Amino acid sequence: MQVKIENQKLGQAINLLFNLSLKGKQSRHRSKFIKALNEKLNEFAEQEQELLKEHCHLDENGEPKKTEDGTIKVEDIKDIDAFTKDRTELYEEERVFEGGDAQVMLKTVKDVLLNCEREWSGQEAVIYDYLCEQFENGADE
Repeated sequence: MQVKIENQKLGQAINLLFNLSLKGKQSRHRSKFIKALNEKLNEFAEQEQELLKEHCHLDENGEPKKTEDGTIKVEDIKDIDAFTKDRTELYEEERVFEGGDAQVMLKTVKDVLLNCEREWSGQEAVIYDYLCEQFENGADE
């Protein structure tokens, strides 16, 4: 089985899975999957920081210039069109979870999601639907 999740949806997926009430094997496998998602989220954050360094004017410490509230001003971005394109690509890039030791974990999380009887609304409903689609489309090896 192979599951692909976009960078921009990693945090929402973690939150949704974290808030499910599960027991035993399902809870353990969910926790392992959350750990794997967190690793990918950290990689994404590092890549996003590198992207900012590449596209922004830097301060004396070699970091992107930021305002006091931590935001970056549009005028501190060298080429807004190039930045927007690269950022969109990074956000939509998919992280792959598959094979090996992850097989049983992925099948368990798929079962949890597809058989969940919890009612979803708002943004949780959107990410739940997205995750179900990703697991349903995951190719079995």
